Amino acid sequence: MGERMAGDPPLFYETHVFVCGNRRPAGHPRGDCASKGSEKIRDYMKARVKELGLQNIRVNQAGCLDRCELGPCAVFYPEGVWYRLDSFAAVDEVIETHLRRHGRVRALMLP
Repeated sequence: MGERMAGDPPLFYETHVFVCGNRRPAGHPRGDCASKGSEKIRDYMKARVKELGLQNIRVNQAGCLDRCELGPCAVFYPEGVWYRLDSFAAVDEVIETHLRRHGRVRALMLP
C-alpha cells in the first residue's frame, strides 16, 4: 500500500502538504484544527515556501484529517509523515528540515 508501481506517472509535486482546516461547533469534545490556528499556519507555510523559492511543493488546506485532538495537524505526501504544527516556529523547522534537507522533525511528528 502506498508504494509507487512501474508505469505510474511521475509525481506532479515532490511534496504535497495538506493542512487540516476542519472546524467543528464550539465545545466539541474532539476540538478542531481551525480553532487552534491551522488556517494561519497554512497561510504562513504557503507564503514561506514561495518566499524561499522551493519548487515542486504544494501546500493545501484539507478537510478533516481525523486527528483533531492532536492538531493543528498536517500530512506530507508522498511520505505520509504527519506533524503537529502549532506555531510559525514549528512551520519554519519543518520547512528547513523536511522540505529543504529531506529529513524529519521527530519532536513534531505525530504517531
